[in-house]
Amino acid sequence: MNHLGDPKLVEKEAIANFHFPHEEVLLTKEAQAERKIKIERATALGNTEKFKCRIVFEDSEGLKAVETTVWASGDDNIVLKQGVFIPVHRIHEIKLL
Repeated sequence: MNHLGDPKLVEKEAIANFHFPHEEVLLTKEAQAERKIKIERATALGNTEKFKCRIVFEDSEGLKAVETTVWASGDDNIVLKQGVFIPVHRIHEIKLL
């Protein structure tokens, strides 16, 4: 399995074919709250300024990363271009590019 510092970079179109387990990847409530704030910021900047971000997430095969714009977000999922979803509970980090 990859380490958090070395996720496999994937195209957003491939994400629709990934399998996401139900378990939360962040262990503390503080980390989950920080992730929520980063998701909200990435969504706002994606919609207003078309900022891209790097999203590190984990599917059933290991860590992956995608560089794209977040178009929408909710409690359960974020939505990328072309209606691609990533479950929030599988996101390790989000960084603006």
